[in-house]
Amino acid sequence: MAQQLQTLIGTAIDAAFDAGRCILEVYGRGFVVQEKADRSPLTEADLKAHAAIAECLAGTGLPMLSEEGRDVPIQERQGWDMYWLVDPLDGTKEFVKRNGEFTVNIALMGRDGLPGGPLGTSVPLGGVLYAPVTDLLYFAWEGGGAWRQGSAATKPGSGAYERTLMSTRLPVEHAREAYTVVASRSHASPETEAFIERMRSLHGDITLTTMGSALKIAIVAEGLADVYPRYAPTMEWDTAAGHAIAMEAGREVLDLTTNTRLRYNKNELVNPWFIVQ
Repeated sequence: MAQQLQTLIGTAIDAAFDAGRCILEVYGRGFVVQEKADRSPLTEADLKAHAAIAECLAGTGLPMLSEEGRDVPIQERQGWDMYWLVDPLDGTKEFVKRNGEFTVNIALMGRDGLPGGPLGTSVPLGGVLYAPVTDLLYFAWEGGGAWRQGSAATKPGSGAYERTLMSTRLPVEHAREAYTVVASRSHASPETEAFIERMRSLHGDITLTTMGSALKIAIVAEGLADVYPRYAPTMEWDTAAGHAIAMEAGREVLDLTTNTRLRYNKNELVNPWFIVQ
């Protein structure tokens, strides 16, 4: 199983790089922003990245559930033992703003051994987060650790394990003077503000960092922040890859309604409120 996970995550890294090249090609020129039914933005980059990832992952023989290919019947997807959960461009609002804080998210999912049903069937077995603008890669697989690699697409690598030899294992010791909270740049909420005030009352002066996309989960996994509270809507493909990286770095992603690990492949693909710590 360990060798299989390594191989699959290696393929996911290649897929993320392919998607990143598609995204940067669109990012470097003018583009049209459309609006989806849920009023979230959609660009040519989202669609091109989805197509590149689907083509690369097709050879694995595993089904794929993607933000841009979400219309899979519940009965079918909840019957999957392993599958890919993908956000081809996480942080489209940041992409449109051209601030660089967007990622390609690819997670490998498997059954979590708990009773299945409307509240979920699965947990991340591995994940890849890739930030194309900075060429920064985070990746992990179950039992293999969590890793960060800079200048990632320019470095040769024939698989996930080989990349670990050129990467930094997470978490990393960082000299921080204050308790650090990371929060969404684009999705503030009264509940988030209340959480920040609670942390301030517990820890005194705190540092507040805001950013877009799943990078927020990655910086908690890395050790640059202590906690990421999310009191606003997200979808399963927004969190799964980062969740895998956080778990392998010794962090937890907790469903705030149950105080247990966030589950996936629910009847509704919207996540509950959660906290990464």
